[in-house]
Order: sequence, then structure tokens, then C-alpha cells
Amino acid sequence: MPGDKSISHRALILNAIADGEARLTGLSAGEDVGSTTACLRALGVHLQDDTVQGVGLHGLKPAPAALDCGNSGTTMRLLAGVLAGQPFESVLVGDASLSRRPMDRVLEPLRRMGAAASWPPLRVGGRTPLRGITYQLPVASAQVKSAVLLAGLYAEGETAVVEPAPTRDHTERLLAAMRTPDGRLRALDLELPGDPSAAAFWVVLGALHPDADLELPGVGVNASRTAYLSLAPAGRGDERWAGPEPVADLRTLPLADRRAWRWDPALSAQVIDELPVLAVAATQLEGTTRITGARELRVKESDRIAAMSAGLAAMGAALKELDDGWEIRGPRPLQGARVDSRGDHRVAMALAVAGLLAEGKTEVEGAECVSISYPGFWEEVERICR
Repeated sequence: MPGDKSISHRALILNAIADGEARLTGLSAGEDVGSTTACLRALGVHLQDDTVQGVGLHGLKPAPAALDCGNSGTTMRLLAGVLAGQPFESVLVGDASLSRRPMDRVLEPLRRMGAAASWPPLRVGGRTPLRGITYQLPVASAQVKSAVLLAGLYAEGETAVVEPAPTRDHTERLLAAMRTPDGRLRALDLELPGDPSAAAFWVVLGALHPDADLELPGVGVNASRTAYLSLAPAGRGDERWAGPEPVADLRTLPLADRRAWRWDPALSAQVIDELPVLAVAATQLEGTTRITGARELRVKESDRIAAMSAGLAAMGAALKELDDGWEIRGPRPLQGARVDSRGDHRVAMALAVAGLLAEGKTEVEGAECVSISYPGFWEEVERICR
């Protein structure tokens, strides 16, 4: 599996503002993490291969130009938290897709902390010190939570975030491992786990394809990222730790219970990145699966609800698009078709899984977008289909 994208962003950012040098093995090679690396370099951080030379909490320098976050919402939102506490202003920009995504949800708590912050474009920083707050998240979001916690490193007093539902906790784990008694951060060498969201595509394929038996070594099994395994289970072996994160070797298992899922809307926040491929799985279950509580998918790299609705409908699935998800009736045999990824990496990979389950040829338009998170995805597809 590619290195965990979520942890890669956080490990780079936190080690950049830590004291000392850290070696990060197995970083994600995706374009999104490349955007974080480029922004940190522009802020004066020295990164060479897998080594980060931290500049300390107050060692960042003003960038010579706007920071280009590319397609990465994680880059923009997490850096907004760090840069909110700097004595200089930073401007963060992105591609057309990122420029349409909501940023006020990040800027509102930062303003409460006393930061200067506006959008669009995202301008933040130049007013210090910040003040600690207790912030009740209106929508479950690990990115907003992380931005507030990172800003809290530069705030006077305590900063706390209250979540309406659990979200991934990589920021909290790294802060606990890196924070010193005097409030600084010490550099932390890390071996990055394999990305569990990338693994989900293979787990679902293995659960549904009669000829699939796949081994996925070194996958992160943090409970805040693996709720999808309660729906499409996988075997676990050699469970171990990679820094503060649990890791295991996964092996796909055929799905024994093919009945439609009874969906708790609160689950959607825990499987938000896996929902496109879980929608594919639902087309093969007996009965009606009503996936709700996922309106956040409307404001991802694409409108993932609409994109998956169009793609699966073109392949013969019986589904109804909801405001916050899908109503999917199954099982329905899928047929190969020409489908559009809409430039969204998770949509492209989910439709590829659908194509592997379908009869006939499937063509995915915009297939190159998988490089955002999983550059070797299509090579893996070719390898397992030989």
C-alpha cells in the first residue's frame, strides 16, 4: 500500500515545526503530500528525501509567493492552523477544485482564537498571540479539528475541540508523542503505515470478486480509520506498531453475509473516504442499502454523491441519489461502460473496482487523477488481473 496520506501530511507539518531532525520512511508519494512538502519548503523548512529538519515552533519564514496547495484540502486547512499563529501573513491558493471547497469552517474557529483570517483567497496570520478556546465542531471534520489543535500550539491557555462524531485521530496521536513538557515539539522518526483508505478498494474487491485473494502488508489499522472493516471484513496478521499507530497485514475475505447494510448515519463520518467504494459494494447486496449522513461528499474533490450516482447508473446499478447519500437496491449485475471520474481520485478507483466486478469493458475518463493519492494504482490493477 502507498504510505498513509493523512499521516504523511501531519508527520511532515509537525516535524517541520519541531526541534531536531526526523526521518520519515514510507511517505505517501501522492501529489497531495507533494503539495504539503512544497509549501513547507517555501516556508523555509529543509526537506531532503525522507528527512525533515525542523525549524521549531517559531522558525517558519514568510513565503516569497502564495503557497500553492494544489488539489489538497488537507494541506490548506492544516497549514492554515499553523500559519494562523505566525507573525506574518500567508496566502494559500489551490486548483479550481480546491478553490470551490468550503474554508469558512476552518477560518471561523481561527478567528475566535484571535487570528486574522479571510477567504478567498485564504489569507491567514500576522496577528499574535492567539488565545485558546473550546470549540464545538458543527460538522465532524478531522481537518478542522486538526487546524484548531495546531493553532492551539501558538495560543495562550488551553485549546480543546469537541466532536459531534469520532474522526481520525492522527494529529492527537502525533502531538501526544512529540509534545514536550514545556510546550515545544521534538522531532519524531516514523515509519508510515500503509494507507487504510487505499486498502479499502482492494478489501471490497476481495470481498465481492469470486477469484480474489489479496494480501495487503503493513496497513494502518487505527480504529478511527477502519470502520469499513465492519462492513467488508479482512483477516489480520502480524499486528504491530509504527510509532503511535497500529499496523497489521491484511488478507481479503469473501463477504459471507450479502444482506443489505442497515446504515447508521453517524457511521458516514468514520468512513467518509471509503464511501464511494462502499457504494459499489452495496450494488451487490441483497435488498436496499440506504447510505445517509454523507452530505460532506458533496464538497470533496468533486461532488462524490453525484459522480458515483452517474457512474454506477451507467453500469446498470439500481440506485437513487439522495441529498446526503444514496439508496441502492441489489444485487444487480454490473455492465462495463464509459464512466467519468470527474477528476476525483477516489471516484476513479471506486469505478475501477466496479469495472473489475462488471461484465465487459469499463473505461474510466480522467483516470490519471489517481496520482493524487495512489500513483501506482493502475499498475496494481494490471498486475492482479494477469
